[in-house]
Amino acid sequence: MTSFNRSTSRRLKKLTQIPSVWEGDRRPLSSPNQHSNSEEKGECILWVDYSQGVVRGMDVVASDVGPEAIVRTLMRAMEHPHSPARPARPQRIVVKDREIQFYLRGVLQDLDIAIDYAPELPLIDELFRGFADILDSQTPDLPPQYAQILREKAFAIWQAAPWEFLEEQQILSIEINKWDVGTLYASVMGMLGMEYGILFYRSEDSLKQFRTAVLQDEESTEHLEEAFLKQDCLFLTFESADEDEDEDDDEESDLADLPLSEIDPTFGNIHPLEGLRSVLYDEEALVIFVAIESLIRFIRDHRRHLHEDIFPTLSRRYRISLPQSEESIKSVAVTVSTMPQLAAELEEMAGFGDDDEEIDNLNSANFQSLQDDLIPEDSFLSLGVVSWEMLDHLRKGVTYHKAGEIKQVGDGLPVILIQTSRPKAKTVIERIEAAGGLRAICFNPGADPFDGDRYDLGLLQTQNGELFLFGEFLDEDPIHVEARKKWNQRCKNTKGYCGLIIAKGLTGASRGNPQLRDMMALFETRSLSPKDLGIGTLQLMPQLKLE
Repeated sequence: MTSFNRSTSRRLKKLTQIPSVWEGDRRPLSSPNQHSNSEEKGECILWVDYSQGVVRGMDVVASDVGPEAIVRTLMRAMEHPHSPARPARPQRIVVKDREIQFYLRGVLQDLDIAIDYAPELPLIDELFRGFADILDSQTPDLPPQYAQILREKAFAIWQAAPWEFLEEQQILSIEINKWDVGTLYASVMGMLGMEYGILFYRSEDSLKQFRTAVLQDEESTEHLEEAFLKQDCLFLTFESADEDEDEDDDEESDLADLPLSEIDPTFGNIHPLEGLRSVLYDEEALVIFVAIESLIRFIRDHRRHLHEDIFPTLSRRYRISLPQSEESIKSVAVTVSTMPQLAAELEEMAGFGDDDEEIDNLNSANFQSLQDDLIPEDSFLSLGVVSWEMLDHLRKGVTYHKAGEIKQVGDGLPVILIQTSRPKAKTVIERIEAAGGLRAICFNPGADPFDGDRYDLGLLQTQNGELFLFGEFLDEDPIHVEARKKWNQRCKNTKGYCGLIIAKGLTGASRGNPQLRDMMALFETRSLSPKDLGIGTLQLMPQLKLE
């Protein structure tokens, strides 16, 4: 058995011993009327002076913490008690747990304190009854009768991952016409890999007002918070179940990389007069259940169409059976529809259409041929990101071609890095400059008609309209799939801006990891989608030809 150091015992014995009886106990933090697992909430350790009727020490500990915890709390109750008590040690301690009694007798044997047992502890019993009343009066985050089914539906949405193909401005209307709710407007968050969830706006006006406020006050944290609290919506968001996990901005912190067991859904309500509330009441729980279930079905039925570059016009009616409740109705008819016109309006508000003319100019270029002789065959190639801080240094130290004013949003500028030998790097730079510079970077689908393989082809387009192949990647390569996902997210963040870095040092110590001193040129440019490029699927033959 662990015992006090002799110096500790001497220190405690110097405390004034008062003619008081103290009660001590540890009990689960739960109420008999609650169905939650008490182990999740831990246990409360209490030490009270029964003679004076005051709490001298209290701690909350995990349920699996050993008996040492009750001694630690007792030490604080003696040396650093809660006000108005003063430091002291009692003449007598009473507990209602035989194991605690025997443990304390061994530990406190040098302190001249009597350790007794009693089947009841009047003052502590009264305090814990008060704790139980407080717990019973607390409103749970979700109505108990709907909590399990709502969590199940939340995980179903997480696995459906609508943020992989729906952007925040691509709104889905969910017509319910029940519980004083007409139509909800669902906005999916998560395509940028930052926050995952779905906002269910109660009106189209609330959605537009929030978007307008955010666009006007992007740099003001205070105004953004005010705009956030003025929304009128229900929400489902996802967080890491590990609250102690460090939050940082690197790719490893992406919630989508975590297993399902480490994902925690949160429901709630935002209203201008209520603010943020992470609690749902009965009717709200039914509304969000119906909204999520209808959304799950709509995604299941139209996933292929929703993946298309153009936000399609779709509508589907469902009858949703309600979970057991006091409601007299058993099911609700719901209509889910896409809103392409609203999506276009929101895109226009955000300035997404500012570069349409430039893209049209790109599409009108004459694509004479696709060449594969610009990038040397033995080059090292990677898709990555350059931090904004490093980008400033890079612009000052290399051959630099600017594409426009790039807003610094996200973790940096997405870049394609080509590393080769110094002479070959110089040749690549000269050829791009001779062609007028770099106009765009694009990933375009390719197919091999002989073996059926499908490819993601990396293309560089120069200002004179020529296309150059810089990489062939199998569609099924998981490393490339993940790299492309991050590339797309970053390009959306920068409104399409990206870059090409040409570096030397392929045969040196920095092979595969070029340093700033190895980088010879930076071409800032735009990222184009296959639709923007408009050349269709490329067939891989002995010579690449346009379809």
